[in-house]
Amino acid sequence: MLRALQIALLLLVSMLFGFFYGITMKQRNILHSILHFRDSRTLSNLTPVQIMTEFQEPTRTGFTSIKPTSPQQTTQKNLVTEQNGISKTSKMSTNAKNIRLNEINPLYVLRHGNGIIFLETGDRTQPPALVLCALESAARVYPERPVVFFIKGLSDVNTKYDEENIQRKFPTLSSFPNIYIFPLKLEEVFKDTPLLSWFQKTNRDLEQYWIHVSSDGCRLALIWKYGGIYMDSDIISIRPIPGHNFLAAQFPLESNNAIFGLSTHHEFPWVAMTDFVKNYKGAVWGHQGPQLFTRVLKNYCDFSKFDGIEDIVCGNISFLNPQRFYPISYPQWRRYYEIWKSFPTFNDSYGLHLWNTMNKEQISMVPGDKTLVQHLYQEYCPTTYAAFATNEKIPH
Repeated sequence: MLRALQIALLLLVSMLFGFFYGITMKQRNILHSILHFRDSRTLSNLTPVQIMTEFQEPTRTGFTSIKPTSPQQTTQKNLVTEQNGISKTSKMSTNAKNIRLNEINPLYVLRHGNGIIFLETGDRTQPPALVLCALESAARVYPERPVVFFIKGLSDVNTKYDEENIQRKFPTLSSFPNIYIFPLKLEEVFKDTPLLSWFQKTNRDLEQYWIHVSSDGCRLALIWKYGGIYMDSDIISIRPIPGHNFLAAQFPLESNNAIFGLSTHHEFPWVAMTDFVKNYKGAVWGHQGPQLFTRVLKNYCDFSKFDGIEDIVCGNISFLNPQRFYPISYPQWRRYYEIWKSFPTFNDSYGLHLWNTMNKEQISMVPGDKTLVQHLYQEYCPTTYAAFATNEKIPH
């Protein structure tokens, strides 16, 4: 009798355990489903349309002034902190060889959102000395970040052998482990952006400024996809930029798109790409570039009182004053090719835009001529300068 009672009690306990276990697992599954749904709504899993649907409309605000401290006062420690933790995680200089051996593609190289991006949207595959200087100076100023040069006329890079062949074409750049060169595939760049339909329906043979407007579009799409900094290939870097979301003024009330930096999937380039297509005027010089940036920036803040002396903040974007990259404005571009009694220090600048589009006469740097541009080559791209001075095969 006692034995039967013990067995019955054991069965009762087992049934109760099974009942409560089933309830617990059901609640756990429900909770797991909720968490999975939340996780699946991360930015990386949303379509571009969904991403922009979830963005709030940019709020137009007044500007906030930033004291115009000299770039030289920014310490390297501050730079690591201000660059969104990028320098701590990428370790590009030490890991460059492993990255090159394992993954030779832009998606992997630019995965940290800290790349420096250059473009060649023409058919030129042999960049002139100024382009090489721009790349070298960026690689020197940002040794922990990948410097990526996209060239439209370049063939595919699929293997280490392909990459070594490219390095042989650019001997002055081969010693920099953080420089990468990839073919520029326009349709692939524009895919999943508002620019794809525009690109597919545009008759490029009828476009007066196709190389320039396609470059204007590419830089927006690449920065939206990968984040980082875009630079024109006639910008010589002289010191690090202490921030990651910025546009730069060429005049107090005018932005320029020759250099800008934004985080991955920042709303500004998406809004700019939408405006690019909606208000496209390819025959109007600058309409898809500086004028576009100025139009879109006005959605973020009122900078009508911007005096061009201090940097200002528009929402989550810094609008840098003209001294940061354009201390010599485009009407005065020839000054770079003049002899100076004493060279300017450019203490308030992060880089120098040489306005090569204005250089219709194709004036180039001459080694030993004591011009400002010769001084800049010696100082910020000495490898390119040495090759140029010894008559190595570098186009002017």
